[in-house]
Amino acid sequence: MVVGLEVHAQIKSNSKLFSSSSTTFGSSPNSQVSLVDAAMPGMLPVINEFCVKQAIKSGIGLRAEINKYSVFDRKNYFYADLPQGYQISQFKYPIVGKGKVSIDLKDGTSKNIRIVRLHLEQDAGKSLHDQNPSKTYVDLNRSGVALMEIVSEPDISSAEEAGLYISKIRSILMYLDTCDGNMQEGSLRADVNVSVRKPNDKLGTRCEIKNLNSIKFIKQAIDYEAKRQIKIIEDGGEINQNTLLFDTQTGKTKPMRSKEEAHDYRYFPDPDLLPLEIDDDEIKNIKNNILELPDERIERYIAEFGLSKYDASVLTIERSVSDYFDEVIKSNKALQGHAKIVSNWISTELFSLLKKDNLDISTSPVSPKDLGELIILLTTNVISGKIAKEVLTEMFSSKKSAKYIVEKEGLKQMTDSSEIETIIEKILSENQKMVNEYKSGKTKLLSYFVGQVMKETKGKANPKLLNEILFKKLN
Repeated sequence: MVVGLEVHAQIKSNSKLFSSSSTTFGSSPNSQVSLVDAAMPGMLPVINEFCVKQAIKSGIGLRAEINKYSVFDRKNYFYADLPQGYQISQFKYPIVGKGKVSIDLKDGTSKNIRIVRLHLEQDAGKSLHDQNPSKTYVDLNRSGVALMEIVSEPDISSAEEAGLYISKIRSILMYLDTCDGNMQEGSLRADVNVSVRKPNDKLGTRCEIKNLNSIKFIKQAIDYEAKRQIKIIEDGGEINQNTLLFDTQTGKTKPMRSKEEAHDYRYFPDPDLLPLEIDDDEIKNIKNNILELPDERIERYIAEFGLSKYDASVLTIERSVSDYFDEVIKSNKALQGHAKIVSNWISTELFSLLKKDNLDISTSPVSPKDLGELIILLTTNVISGKIAKEVLTEMFSSKKSAKYIVEKEGLKQMTDSSEIETIIEKILSENQKMVNEYKSGKTKLLSYFVGQVMKETKGKANPKLLNEILFKKLN
């Protein structure tokens, strides 16, 4: 399987690439369309400087070459939601050249996916086919919105690698704050080129699957398309180069149109826009203002806190998650030695509660400081792990602090060995028959006695102390 991706990332900006119209998502149709966006006669595009800087920033984050000279071209084709009859894009001289993105594979190895280019272009409008049985409506709100198209080399060898690559691109752009990464709203989408070949054969004929806006669907589309092509070849047929759509209901690809060659677009430099010329100082200034990126954070978490690469990768997929982790650690110096526990509580217990309520970590009812306080209570044996989970659930719904809930509910861990011993003796005397069975070899009954003591103490007995005393008594 040979896969290359073209990722279309909407630049995070308040206005469009060549006009001052708003880019707010979800506004009523055609409410954000200037005369430039509607391609009215005599209307001239004016470049948005902020969007140019966002593209340069993205290029630096992708470890790519920044081209100090780039040109805007007209890419000519007709479509109902493209008012000009051409798209302003970049062809021969893109703003960003070759780069690379590193992905971490399941077997613990890493792989570099080469990037060919990142170029700036304007988005088209949107055709709506489901509003009327006999008409198609056009909404031009998206027309002219700034996009970065990131084109990879065909270095991807599986659907899994493609998913990791998209996740990494999305993560980098969100860290840089150059794209919001919202795939549901179409802020990040991909065209996928798939071909197959027998080992050591020349590259096969590729087919392009357009407009995929979820990692799950990207992986499904690649797997289906590869199998489809293999079947055709093994049945003695040939692959025809064409453009496909992926049907998310059936999980199958279907033809959209025969693939145009690049010369069909009749690219030529846009006469209304001067070439972009960027100097070294501008690039240096942008570079100096870039904060820590995912790979750098992973290295820091491994070096500073001794986290595994896997744990560090989970925390850094989204900037909001790693920011939250950093805030928890900063909230109390004692937590620096318990980074693994903090990582586990964020990626399991907190994620579980957030997912249940369909919340993002940035809107979590439990603040980083409050989670830090809960983990301190746990690591200093004030409460047990079981109680800590119950307290977190209560914190999530009531927004009260861990300390308040533990004090109010009387949940402090029982650490008095004589008190625990008294309760153990009571449980053993009430279950003499089972004690005899344990002594005759049924040692698995130990967990039964632990459960009974925990029930009696309402989960407050220190588990380590309880096990030690119980084991001593039974043996």
